Amino acid sequence: MRLSSLVFAPFLLTSYLAAQDADPGRLVFEGRCARCHGADGNGGELGPPIRDRLAAHTTEQLVALIRAGLPGQGMPPIQVSEAEMEPLTRFLRTLQPRELRREVAREKVATTDGKTLEGEVLNQGFDDLQLLTADNRVHLLRRAGDRFREVTSSTDWPGYNGDPGGNRYTTLAQITKANVARLGPKWVFTLPNAARLQVTPVVVGGIMYVSVANECYALDAGTGRQIWHYKRPPTPGMPSAAVGGTNRGVATSGDRVFMSTDHAHLIALNRFTGELLWDTEMADWHLSYFSTSAPLAVGNLVIAGTGGGEHGSRGFLAAFDQASGKEAWRFWTVPNPGETAAATWQGKGIEHPGAPTWFTGTYDAQLDTVYWPTGNPSAEYNGDDRLGDNLYSDCILALDAKTGKLKWYYQTTPHDLWDWDATETPVVLDTAWEGRKRQLLIQANRNGFFYVFDRTDGKLLLAKPFVTNLTWASGIGADGRPVKLPNQEPSAAGTKVCPSQDGATNWFSPSYNPATGLYYVQTFEKCSVYTKRDPGPWQAGKEYLGGSQRRPDGEKPQRILKAIDIKTGKIAWTLPQPGPAESWGGTLSTATGLVIFGEEGGALMAADAVTGKPLWSFQTSQTWKASPMTYQFDGKQFVAVAAGSNFISFALP
Repeated sequence: MRLSSLVFAPFLLTSYLAAQDADPGRLVFEGRCARCHGADGNGGELGPPIRDRLAAHTTEQLVALIRAGLPGQGMPPIQVSEAEMEPLTRFLRTLQPRELRREVAREKVATTDGKTLEGEVLNQGFDDLQLLTADNRVHLLRRAGDRFREVTSSTDWPGYNGDPGGNRYTTLAQITKANVARLGPKWVFTLPNAARLQVTPVVVGGIMYVSVANECYALDAGTGRQIWHYKRPPTPGMPSAAVGGTNRGVATSGDRVFMSTDHAHLIALNRFTGELLWDTEMADWHLSYFSTSAPLAVGNLVIAGTGGGEHGSRGFLAAFDQASGKEAWRFWTVPNPGETAAATWQGKGIEHPGAPTWFTGTYDAQLDTVYWPTGNPSAEYNGDDRLGDNLYSDCILALDAKTGKLKWYYQTTPHDLWDWDATETPVVLDTAWEGRKRQLLIQANRNGFFYVFDRTDGKLLLAKPFVTNLTWASGIGADGRPVKLPNQEPSAAGTKVCPSQDGATNWFSPSYNPATGLYYVQTFEKCSVYTKRDPGPWQAGKEYLGGSQRRPDGEKPQRILKAIDIKTGKIAWTLPQPGPAESWGGTLSTATGLVIFGEEGGALMAADAVTGKPLWSFQTSQTWKASPMTYQFDGKQFVAVAAGSNFISFALP
């Protein structure tokens, strides 16, 4: 008996030590999961590979998935105790593919200017190479015999509209009316699993930055080849408006890229490596906040807003230090009780008011002023519990860029009942006005009126309707307020009002050409039937609408590109586009007399900026949700746009 014990003792000790050395999470995985998913997570006889899916789930989501299973897809619930769950989820993370765990390829290359570059190969093809050197700089290289030629962009597009003043106008002159018919695609980059993209690409130093919700890609702007990719998991339980992958772009400054996340955080990434530098919470997403639009870099600050107007969140705009992410100032778009503007909210509607700042504003360097458009009040179709103008909803705000102090404001739709938020691009421009040079701000608003302001003090200089179907107001009075027409409020039976809830225009980008004096904007000619109802009690994450809207029976809506004379408000020309008026592509204008835009039928098109005559088109077969931009790379002008889930960059042969 004693001999037997001695014989088996080494075996028992070895087994004991092996059990002690084994990762407890691996033991749980191999006992509960490996038969289906494989011991390495690469799939087995009964289940799919899970390695590439792990990064898209937070630990909390993994725990819920393990315990609930996916019965509809053949995965049963798995009974895992609290003591076993933590080591299991920790082990799962070790299966997850990581950039840092890949074998880094390094290369030393000779350049045509006699230099030698050595670094990590980020990506490469037959003729191109992207190299990250020890100083954390990315070099974009092109093969030239046995050497490489370094290339970059000579004209960048550093923010959402290129120009911080909001005007999508370029002085690049390679693409003209004479040669635009030869424009063709040079490269395509597809975002995996993305819906219709709403983003505008940003280009700095030859690198293009594109985004979708919680993801940012850095691309070689000359080839579309990926350099790096940042991704964080989607946030579970977000408001419906934040679900679907929407993100409209990034801001850049120095060596940083700034973007907002679905759960209302603002993050900074190293623009050469994609490394997360800081992550700042702008607002608690549990209170129906989210963020979808591009921030705006101003001086040493980055300014961003949030969404939530349809969900009862209280709007604000905030600025953050670019280096640290620390908040510098905050402007609330709905006043606190006791403030003067609070008198414009009569009732309990101010408790869940809306007026979000979800769309990118513009910046005036001459006056050091930020112009930011605000959204609609909540319970938008029922104003019974928010009588008054409801400041500062539906406003253009002029804020001191350094302090956030209000300089002036203009409210386009007081006591909005139709969801006509002012979140259309306010364009900064200087031009002659009535015989003298004037600093102007212009906007074509969702409510159907085109506005011209003196941006130094907010004085309204011109207000004219720019659509035919406009039934809610007869004009803008001398006091700057709309002259409302009767029987245009939402009702229980339904009230037909024009323009529609989509607006006479919307957030898709306009542009202005100083040579023609014309402002180019995509417009809708359509109406809505607005129905009013009790919004009920506010609930976090739920829509808070106070009614609904629908298209009138028998209506034939139309999408029309219009050129507006900014000094008179008159329509210089129109370009109607066949189709159901459901696309949301904006415009880009050029010094060579072109307007480039996404037309209703899915084509990227160029028209004569003076006459509106179509000159070129390229069919993408996509419904537009984004606006074009342009840049010059390696001596060649490119025009790029997001079409569906693809980025397409065009150039001349």
